Amino acid sequence: MLRGIAALLLFQLIGESLVFLTKLPLPGPVIGLVLLFIALQIGRRAGYAPFPQVEGAANSLLANLGLLFVPAGVGVVSLWGVMQAHAGAIGLVLVLSAAVTLAATVWTFIAARRFFDKKWGA
Repeated sequence: MLRGIAALLLFQLIGESLVFLTKLPLPGPVIGLVLLFIALQIGRRAGYAPFPQVEGAANSLLANLGLLFVPAGVGVVSLWGVMQAHAGAIGLVLVLSAAVTLAATVWTFIAARRFFDKKWGA
Protein backbone atom coordinates (compact mmCIF):
# COMPACT_ATOMS: atom_id res chain seq x y z
CA MET A 1 0.00 0.00 0.00
CA LEU A 2 2.91 2.33 0.67
CA ARG A 3 4.05 2.00 -2.94
CA GLY A 4 0.53 2.80 -4.13
CA ILE A 5 0.38 5.97 -2.05
CA ALA A 6 3.87 6.88 -3.26
CA ALA A 7 2.74 6.43 -6.87
CA LEU A 8 -0.34 8.61 -6.27
CA LEU A 9 1.78 11.31 -4.66
CA LEU A 10 4.37 11.06 -7.44
CA PHE A 11 1.76 11.72 -10.10
CA GLN A 12 0.35 14.58 -8.02
CA LEU A 13 3.86 16.03 -7.78
CA ILE A 14 4.33 15.71 -11.53
CA GLY A 15 1.00 17.44 -12.10
CA GLU A 16 1.81 20.25 -9.66
CA SER A 17 5.24 20.68 -11.27
CA LEU A 18 3.73 20.93 -14.75
CA VAL A 19 1.25 23.55 -13.56
CA PHE A 20 4.03 25.51 -11.87
CA LEU A 21 6.32 25.38 -14.92
CA THR A 22 3.71 25.98 -17.62
CA LYS A 23 1.31 28.24 -15.70
CA LEU A 24 -1.65 26.13 -16.85
CA PRO A 25 -4.98 27.28 -15.36
CA LEU A 26 -5.73 23.77 -14.07
CA PRO A 27 -5.23 22.16 -10.66
CA GLY A 28 -2.04 20.12 -10.43
CA PRO A 29 -3.74 17.07 -8.89
CA VAL A 30 -6.14 16.94 -11.84
CA ILE A 31 -3.26 16.91 -14.31
CA GLY A 32 -1.52 14.26 -12.21
CA LEU A 33 -4.68 12.16 -12.21
CA VAL A 34 -4.93 12.41 -16.00
CA LEU A 35 -1.27 11.41 -16.33
CA LEU A 36 -1.83 8.46 -13.99
CA PHE A 37 -4.83 7.40 -16.08
CA ILE A 38 -2.74 7.59 -19.25
CA ALA A 39 0.05 5.55 -17.63
CA LEU A 40 -2.45 2.92 -16.50
CA GLN A 41 -4.00 2.71 -19.97
CA ILE A 42 -0.60 2.38 -21.65
CA GLY A 43 0.30 -0.39 -19.22
CA ARG A 44 -2.99 -2.16 -19.82
CA ARG A 45 -2.53 -2.03 -23.61
CA ALA A 46 1.00 -3.39 -23.20
CA GLY A 47 -0.47 -6.40 -21.42
CA TYR A 48 0.35 -5.82 -17.79
CA ALA A 49 -1.12 -3.94 -14.84
CA PRO A 50 1.54 -1.31 -14.17
CA PHE A 51 0.45 -0.17 -10.72
CA PRO A 52 -1.43 -2.89 -8.82
CA GLN A 53 -0.60 -1.17 -5.53
CA VAL A 54 -2.35 2.00 -6.70
CA GLU A 55 -5.69 0.22 -6.68
CA GLY A 56 -5.22 -0.89 -3.08
CA ALA A 57 -4.17 2.58 -1.96
CA ALA A 58 -7.05 4.20 -3.84
CA ASN A 59 -9.58 1.79 -2.33
CA SER A 60 -8.23 2.51 1.16
CA LEU A 61 -8.50 6.26 0.59
CA LEU A 62 -12.02 5.90 -0.80
CA ALA A 63 -13.07 3.76 2.17
CA ASN A 64 -12.07 6.62 4.48
CA LEU A 65 -13.33 9.43 2.28
CA GLY A 66 -15.87 10.49 4.89
CA LEU A 67 -13.08 11.58 7.21
CA LEU A 68 -11.98 14.17 4.66
CA PHE A 69 -15.30 15.98 5.07
CA VAL A 70 -14.91 16.45 8.83
CA PRO A 71 -12.94 19.75 8.54
CA ALA A 72 -15.57 21.17 6.19
CA GLY A 73 -18.33 20.16 8.59
CA VAL A 74 -16.51 21.79 11.50
CA GLY A 75 -16.13 24.96 9.43
CA VAL A 76 -19.86 25.05 8.67
CA VAL A 77 -20.75 24.60 12.34
CA SER A 78 -18.26 27.21 13.54
CA LEU A 79 -19.41 29.76 10.96
CA TRP A 80 -23.12 29.03 11.24
CA GLY A 81 -24.02 32.71 11.74
CA VAL A 82 -22.27 33.67 8.50
CA MET A 83 -24.00 30.76 6.74
CA GLN A 84 -27.39 32.00 7.90
CA ALA A 85 -26.64 35.57 6.85
CA HIS A 86 -25.77 34.46 3.32
CA ALA A 87 -28.17 31.53 3.01
CA GLY A 88 -29.88 32.91 -0.12
CA ALA A 89 -26.65 33.43 -2.02
CA ILE A 90 -25.27 30.07 -0.92
CA GLY A 91 -28.48 28.33 -1.97
CA LEU A 92 -28.46 30.05 -5.35
CA VAL A 93 -24.84 29.09 -5.98
CA LEU A 94 -25.54 25.48 -4.98
CA VAL A 95 -28.52 25.22 -7.33
CA LEU A 96 -26.71 26.89 -10.24
CA SER A 97 -23.56 24.82 -9.80
CA ALA A 98 -25.61 21.61 -9.65
CA ALA A 99 -27.43 22.61 -12.85
CA VAL A 100 -24.17 23.45 -14.65
CA THR A 101 -22.61 20.18 -13.50
CA LEU A 102 -25.64 18.21 -14.66
CA ALA A 103 -25.61 19.95 -18.06
CA ALA A 104 -21.87 19.35 -18.51
CA THR A 105 -22.32 15.69 -17.59
CA VAL A 106 -25.14 15.25 -20.09
CA TRP A 107 -23.22 17.02 -22.87
CA THR A 108 -20.14 14.92 -22.16
CA PHE A 109 -22.21 11.72 -22.23
CA ILE A 110 -23.83 12.70 -25.53
CA ALA A 111 -20.47 13.62 -27.09
CA ALA A 112 -18.87 10.37 -25.90
CA ARG A 113 -21.81 8.33 -27.17
CA ARG A 114 -21.61 9.95 -30.61
CA PHE A 115 -17.85 9.44 -30.70
CA PHE A 116 -18.04 5.78 -29.77
CA ASP A 117 -21.00 5.15 -32.08
CA LYS A 118 -18.96 6.50 -35.00
CA LYS A 119 -15.82 4.65 -33.91
CA TRP A 120 -17.43 1.22 -33.64
CA GLY A 121 -20.19 1.71 -36.21
CA ALA A 122 -23.06 1.09 -33.84
